[in-house]
Amino acid sequence: MKLEIFPRKVFLKDILRFLLIGVLFVSPLWAGESPSLRLVQTIPLPGVKGRIDHLAVDVKDQRLFVAALGNDTIEILDLKSGQKVQSLEGFHEPQGVLFLSEKNQLIVTSGGDGQVAIFAADTLKPVGRLALSDDADNIRTREGVIYVGYGNGGIALIDPINGQQVGDIKLSGHPEAFEIEPQGERLFINIPEAKTIAIADRKSQQVTAAWPIESAQANFPMALDEAGHRLFVGTRFPPKLMIRDSATGKAVADLDIAGDPDDIFYDAERKRLYIACGAGFLEVIEQNGPDHYRKREELSTAAGARTGLFVPELKRLFLAVPQRGSRSAEIRVYEVSS
Repeated sequence: MKLEIFPRKVFLKDILRFLLIGVLFVSPLWAGESPSLRLVQTIPLPGVKGRIDHLAVDVKDQRLFVAALGNDTIEILDLKSGQKVQSLEGFHEPQGVLFLSEKNQLIVTSGGDGQVAIFAADTLKPVGRLALSDDADNIRTREGVIYVGYGNGGIALIDPINGQQVGDIKLSGHPEAFEIEPQGERLFINIPEAKTIAIADRKSQQVTAAWPIESAQANFPMALDEAGHRLFVGTRFPPKLMIRDSATGKAVADLDIAGDPDDIFYDAERKRLYIACGAGFLEVIEQNGPDHYRKREELSTAAGARTGLFVPELKRLFLAVPQRGSRSAEIRVYEVSS
């Protein structure tokens, strides 16, 4: 994720919202509704400076892996004790992190040098390394293959067993967030510089369609509701949640959200979306059928807290809060209500 600076008009808008509201928690909850998210824990990240990018979890051993991009480390947290237990060093702007439970591997992608590093998850010893051209970024997996967005326009397919690249999907610009259909063959890929959502076939490794984004710019985060055939895309200029039909690309709805969105998570069980926004808010969007959405809540968080991880198995949402001024870095843990 490369775009860092808020546009002045968005930043001022969010400050004015604080002044006008005059409180630190904003909620349009209807009468009788309980909060969707409840802060239950804060885990300090002592010594961690700069931006924090993506997170991954080891559910079985209750470990959280944090890509501390500005610190050039991967921070490892014990969720049972609520403490940082280790820092992995030697990275150059780590951005993506993925835990593979079936192979007991941890995979880290680095934007500064394009490296994809593979570790044994039990010992945290390196077992493989692959160099992409540059800017190794978001990472996903499907059927034993690792997909990594990188460079000026590509998604590399990697075999985690031998660490070798086994395929490549060429794109029109650097890919940001992307989603792989759990039951299908398609990848949905945000390409902000081209103002498009690219659709690729993972078997043929070819782009099959490109859906333009005409009313906004900087389409960074993305989530998918495969069963409901809905694709969710966050834009920064202006800050909006765009809902598309995942079969046709047709626009379904747009909602205003807080500035600088960088992560979107779809909660299939509760039919909700959680959006982490760097302007200092967590948005909770409720899905009332595939065509109807409303903002259920807007929680005040912290400036720059725009990345996180939703873990359905734990009923937890983890939010990364970077160090700013006298405020230390931390992970805020939210319990997701039914």
